[in-house]
Amino acid sequence: MDRILPEAAHAPINAAIDFVYSYGPAAEKTVVLVPAFLTNYVEGLAEATGFDTETINYTLGLFMCYPLGIVMNMLPYGKLKHVFSFLLGAFLLQFTIGKQWVHQMITSLACYAMFVFFPRKLSKTVVPVFLMTYITLGHLHRMYINYLGYDLDFTGPQMVITIKLYAMAYNLYDGHLLAKGIEDRAAKKCAPWAVADVPGIIEYLGYTFNFSTILAGPAYEYTTYAAACDGSLLYTADGKPRGKIPSQIWPTIRAFLISIICMGLFVVGTGHFPLLDPSDPQSATPVVLTAEFLSRPWIYRYLYQWVALFFIRQKYYFAWKNAEGANNIWYAGFEGFDKDGNVKGWENASNTKILEFETAPNVKTLSAMWNMKTANWLSRYVYIRTGGSLTATYGLSAFWHGFYPGYYMFFLSVPLLTFCERIGRKKLTPRFETTGSKWSPWGIVTMLSTSFVVEYMVAAFQLLSFDWAVANWKSHLFFGHVLCFVFYAVCSQLKTPKKKEV
Repeated sequence: MDRILPEAAHAPINAAIDFVYSYGPAAEKTVVLVPAFLTNYVEGLAEATGFDTETINYTLGLFMCYPLGIVMNMLPYGKLKHVFSFLLGAFLLQFTIGKQWVHQMITSLACYAMFVFFPRKLSKTVVPVFLMTYITLGHLHRMYINYLGYDLDFTGPQMVITIKLYAMAYNLYDGHLLAKGIEDRAAKKCAPWAVADVPGIIEYLGYTFNFSTILAGPAYEYTTYAAACDGSLLYTADGKPRGKIPSQIWPTIRAFLISIICMGLFVVGTGHFPLLDPSDPQSATPVVLTAEFLSRPWIYRYLYQWVALFFIRQKYYFAWKNAEGANNIWYAGFEGFDKDGNVKGWENASNTKILEFETAPNVKTLSAMWNMKTANWLSRYVYIRTGGSLTATYGLSAFWHGFYPGYYMFFLSVPLLTFCERIGRKKLTPRFETTGSKWSPWGIVTMLSTSFVVEYMVAAFQLLSFDWAVANWKSHLFFGHVLCFVFYAVCSQLKTPKKKEV
């Protein structure tokens, strides 16, 4: 950061950071939920295994959600579930990030005050601005004190809470519009998630700090959480089952087993195919940019990068599938029943569909299958609220992720591919697609071409640094961007097939 910021900027920034840090001792006193024996156990485990305590704490925290989920399922419906959800979520935060958990508490209480005292039309703007400002400062702080570092801090859980409360601001606004009978296209579209009144403080904190979502998501809607806690998901108002209640055992075990497999793939795969230098990922030249690596044939370098990125994705699959199982235990992941009493499915807590993502034939499907609840948030509360602006949607997504140049290089490149897909779907698909199947010859072509270009673009997201990202794209002769421009230019000259020509 020293070469990016002018010298004069460091003094006020350091002064601001020191001011915030001065409240550290007070924040430390709030960490009261983690017993000393657990802290000592983790320290001993870290020393014995060679892993850092942060990684062990986070991993153990994810696995703790399973026994906690069993207890949650056994509790009676009502406030006790909310209290348990809040206290155990706070415990997991204190266990994993220590005193930094106060950021989530400050954010939650500040937003709750805005929900209570501000008009809905104002809070649906002020709350998102406050949340994005808070997470922005967190990201900038992280970059300033530990540029390109991967230390665990409060920004991860803060990203989850940002989605939850950003969405709730619009949920309450939509509930207000619908109650008043005011015509609003977006509100009608998001009516299933509208909230008529501000939840009680216990219910609210139970949602924001929910133990099974606070560490890795998924940030599902408040209505989803509330229905699982008050029993309305499974029972009618008079206590009758809405249908034959399915067992949660297999949906839980299936997600858990997939998460374990993904964790193994990540550990083993990234050990054999590292993208960054394992000895010093923060400052050493990435493996894919070393002179030795760049001397190899292009096809080897591209395939290596493709495999390396595949294994990196496994850590996200592990966290999301682990969280999915933890939510399924207490039926938060259950979608409920249709009007005929038939089971809808178990997608409420699903944050990714691995096979569908890995074989996506276009960016739209790719985006929809990756970090699905975040994609829902962006779609429902950014995309349709800005008149379908891709720039606003991808831009806010980049802001939410942070401020490393690699994020913006990736997110601002994706619309280019989206434009190509749109014109290709209009000009080429009618000519070559006859079956409509994803696995048709044309479907396979779109699948491979999407993966081919996206894997080139997404490397910037993982490399973070502008210099590293540009060097990586340059080592591939910027083929992804060049192909997009050429493809669009050629397709724009083609005649659009008429329906009778298909």
